[in-house]
Amino acid sequence: MSMYKPLAVAAATLALGACATVPQPLQGQFNDVTTVNAQQGGAPGAKVRWGGEIIKTEPGPQQTCFFVLSQPLDDEARPAGSKNESQGRFVACRDGFYDPEVFTRGREITVTGTLHGAVSQKVGDFDYAYPRIEADVVYLWPKRVPVNRYPPGFYDPFWGPGWGGWGPGFGPYGYGPWGDPYWYRPRTVIVRPAPPPRPHK
Repeated sequence: MSMYKPLAVAAATLALGACATVPQPLQGQFNDVTTVNAQQGGAPGAKVRWGGEIIKTEPGPQQTCFFVLSQPLDDEARPAGSKNESQGRFVACRDGFYDPEVFTRGREITVTGTLHGAVSQKVGDFDYAYPRIEADVVYLWPKRVPVNRYPPGFYDPFWGPGWGGWGPGFGPYGYGPWGDPYWYRPRTVIVRPAPPPRPHK
């Protein structure tokens, strides 16, 4: 038993380390209120944690207000990053000056605070009621870095045009290396160095 105990502890530690962690300023207990609920006048004074992409940042004499395209939050309390999952809009205001050149359009923020009425602004010709948060925390997330799925210079011998679109071999799925027309295995990416230059004669 004693020889397995350290392994169990190590496995548990690794599992905990793999879990997503909410940044300390965003931790706490919050009401399950959506922007739609708040827009309809529900839950005034509720403590919420919302996030999304900044539409615009407007500094005022005493406060800065962030107009935000709301998105669902992931396990880290970060906006999910998909405009297709927008949950409407909201505005969060906090005392002090926040530079619009830093809090620019498209940057992701998560805010915590208390619901306090609504602010009406034009979206095109439409009068839109933005649920308003008196924010205690405005958390600006670092920019996302695009990840290249394939290393430069890869070569795939089974990847070519098919009648169903660009795919491996003939047909929408193509023939695999064993002549199987329903070959659904993942593509094999083979990385090869460039051939040496031929000597001049």
